[in-house]
Amino acid sequence: MKALFVSNDPNIFDPKSDVRARMRAYAEAIGELHIISAGPVFAREEHDGALYVHPVYAGKLFRMKLLTRRAVALIREYDIEIVSAQDPFEHGLAALRAVEAAGIKLHVQVHTDFLSPWFVREGNWRSPSIRMPLLNRWRRSIADRVLPKADGIRVVSERVKDSLIARYGSRIPEPSIIPVAVDATVPEKKPLPPHPFTFALLAVGRLEPEKRIEDILAALKLVIPQYPSVGLCIAGEGREWRKLERMVRKLKLKDHVLFLGHRSDARALMGSAQAFIQASAYEGYGRTLVEAALAKVPIITTDVGIVGEVFKGYEDVLAVPVADPTALALAIAGLLEDGAVRIEFPLHAEAAAREHLESIGDLPSRIAEDFSETLQRA
Repeated sequence: MKALFVSNDPNIFDPKSDVRARMRAYAEAIGELHIISAGPVFAREEHDGALYVHPVYAGKLFRMKLLTRRAVALIREYDIEIVSAQDPFEHGLAALRAVEAAGIKLHVQVHTDFLSPWFVREGNWRSPSIRMPLLNRWRRSIADRVLPKADGIRVVSERVKDSLIARYGSRIPEPSIIPVAVDATVPEKKPLPPHPFTFALLAVGRLEPEKRIEDILAALKLVIPQYPSVGLCIAGEGREWRKLERMVRKLKLKDHVLFLGHRSDARALMGSAQAFIQASAYEGYGRTLVEAALAKVPIITTDVGIVGEVFKGYEDVLAVPVADPTALALAIAGLLEDGAVRIEFPLHAEAAAREHLESIGDLPSRIAEDFSETLQRA
């Protein structure tokens, strides 16, 4: 089988990246895999076993047009049988245009819970208002056009599958649930950078609006008067960094928040924290939740992604509504006051995570099987 990915991940051009290793495994299972993506200036055409990577050099304005044109050329040059878009948005539209021109099968991957109301919602009376990208409304309308034209759809969680079926019904093929890859090996624990906290919360992820780190800061402001030894370490970079720094100063939390920047060893830091916390507005899956569970650290999270599917609220993790700093604050206080929860929940969460990962099976083979079923579908 010959497949083409229309990708949104430039890390594919780094031969030493985890993404490249994962795509190489996919290529071996599929037979021949081509990947096209907007690439950095140093990126070059490469042939890596059964994997072929093809960069496109373009600014954002003309990127989709050039991706489409290059995809059509690759389909014809290599006799591609199926094209898979790695999102149902801009890349999905480029893939759709390419398969319509070539008359072959379209497969779409949905990694984001874009039908969550929080995909476009900015806040409520209980939470800080966080400006969500206006592009998200346009992306949702693109997905409405792309997904009904798909011959196969892969999602990463039951939550995403249920939302697609509720919106599109019989207009789409039944989505296949194939989770994302998570390494079950736990790295050796590393200490957090020096800090004055006796109870350190750790947040890991991109500092982007959908992660709603502002809600964690607002919750911390509620907790500190009663529990002054609590602090927050934030590992990650992104567009919200300056805004978050200003919020820390405004809330007078400078002595309780530590920005760690990008940490390639974030997984190794998890086991040194007293709790892992995330306040995401939406998640398709939630890789860091699985990683935190494997690190045996208590977890506080919003009810997103695989919460409710893999991890049960108030059994494996402390789950709270999105955009509710008061609920986050109560969860933090609950962990501080209940030693049994700090001991038992991580044990339950680790067992749930390992059971989940074992149930996934061989991911490359499942991807290849999903493509094969898409090709056979009328």
